[in-house]
Amino acid sequence: MKYIFVTGGVVSSLGKGVATASLGALLRARGYKVTAVKVDPYINIDAGTMRPYEHGEVFVTASGAETDLDLGNYERFLDLDVPEGSNLTTGQVYQEVIRRERAGDYLSQTVQVIPHVTDEIKRRIRTAGERAGAEIVIVEVGGTVGDMESLPFLEAIRQFRFDEGEENTLYLHLTLVPYLGTSNEFKTKPTQHSVAALRSYGISPDIVMVRSKEKLPEDITKKIALFTSVRSNRVFSSYDVPHVYEVPTALEEQGLGKAVEELLQLEPVLPNLSVWQKAVRVIRQPEHEVTIALAGKYTAMPDAYLSLLESLTHAGIANDARVNIKWVNAEDLEGEPQRYFEDVDGILVPGGFGIRGIEGKIRAAEYARLNRVPYLGICLGMQIAVIEYARHVVGLEAANSAEFDPYAPHRVIDLMPEQLEVGGMGGTMRLGDWPMQLEAGTRMAELYSVPQGGSVMERHRHRYEVNPEYVPQLQQAGLTISGVTPGMAGRGAGLVESIELKDHPFFVAMQAHPEFKSRPMRPSPPFAGFIRAALDQQQQ
Repeated sequence: MKYIFVTGGVVSSLGKGVATASLGALLRARGYKVTAVKVDPYINIDAGTMRPYEHGEVFVTASGAETDLDLGNYERFLDLDVPEGSNLTTGQVYQEVIRRERAGDYLSQTVQVIPHVTDEIKRRIRTAGERAGAEIVIVEVGGTVGDMESLPFLEAIRQFRFDEGEENTLYLHLTLVPYLGTSNEFKTKPTQHSVAALRSYGISPDIVMVRSKEKLPEDITKKIALFTSVRSNRVFSSYDVPHVYEVPTALEEQGLGKAVEELLQLEPVLPNLSVWQKAVRVIRQPEHEVTIALAGKYTAMPDAYLSLLESLTHAGIANDARVNIKWVNAEDLEGEPQRYFEDVDGILVPGGFGIRGIEGKIRAAEYARLNRVPYLGICLGMQIAVIEYARHVVGLEAANSAEFDPYAPHRVIDLMPEQLEVGGMGGTMRLGDWPMQLEAGTRMAELYSVPQGGSVMERHRHRYEVNPEYVPQLQQAGLTISGVTPGMAGRGAGLVESIELKDHPFFVAMQAHPEFKSRPMRPSPPFAGFIRAALDQQQQ
């Protein structure tokens, strides 16, 4: 295997994840088997217990790992499912090293950062590549050069060049060149210091990628090359573009793919970038335009819904439409929701945890049902729709979820039985891929192209489910259970996976998170159908 290591400097949140994913997309377009690994220096075992407002969304892999949101970028850009172990944290590394020390695996050795911690880091990176069957592994090191937490990881990737050879390793450093409007000039000093800091740890970058507001002038590129000892044709400008899907083509036009081929001694290949060219065309010049209201509780932090937003973009590409998002704070809907939804073509209620904004989300589902506005509910969004239907159609007053009111007279949403004995918070939910058996003749079966019914796989992240005791009442009142997880003991027909309304233009809700499997080249079926329904609603 060959390894590419992506580091960052000056400030965090420069877009290392998008740069890593874009580079992977260019290599995939050349026919190489590529995977990506995200290194996070925090001591948490995974991202599952972190606040969305602080860290953005938690991305769930097929194996059930709760990971950093950058792994979502990897899957979307590379069109693959990243293998287990692709999100590597300090917590995981030290937990394993300490476990081995307690087990006596190190015998009489003094356990130290070098070599024991660094060896564990290298082992995990290699294992992730082997599990993916990859020819090229791209490793993104989170944080910035100079962070205390990152030092063991920087030392580990430094050692890779000695272990694997120069022709099998490449170091790419992403840094910031700010533009000062007062003096009307780009400032390269932060980049110079950042590269100098990286060199102080024994790593000399082979490629420097510069984040900037605009494409860098040639004289600035040459200046950076001179002060960082990197050839000017290996200094690339990652400037602001309207959408992240324009980044791969922008970097390819500058010659990033060719530079990587030369440095890793790869055979030159003409890349097939048609997927990205089509995406850019639709994003820039769509035939249609729709507005979707996203009624959530983390609206001040869009990254908390990153995969949802990308799925809507994918669905827009499939329907040749620009999807505009109208952010609606669920707490504001607890009054009169009409004024928030009069100008939208569809309503999406996403997942979430905690009671804040729940009544507002219920009002959103009610508005969509009564006013025949296309509705898509994801995870909590499905549970919300069930609560609303139970209250206002079935007639179960005060129906609620046990998560929000454990003493509610009608807990139509209840804790899964296997969760009753769970004590910890991390990695204990129903996670990863689970089958969903679709009922023949339903809209969900139509969306997934299995009109006669069939089983599909979607990813999950939840503790609560529709209470099977209330399923007969809900069905009798007209709610269609269009998908279940088969073979769930004690659950009657099975765990409710999806619901819909037959006499509605589009009212679909799912317990799963289909956004985690959506790709620009393969949009999620429920999202594509939702945007298609929104377009139909708009035309009518």
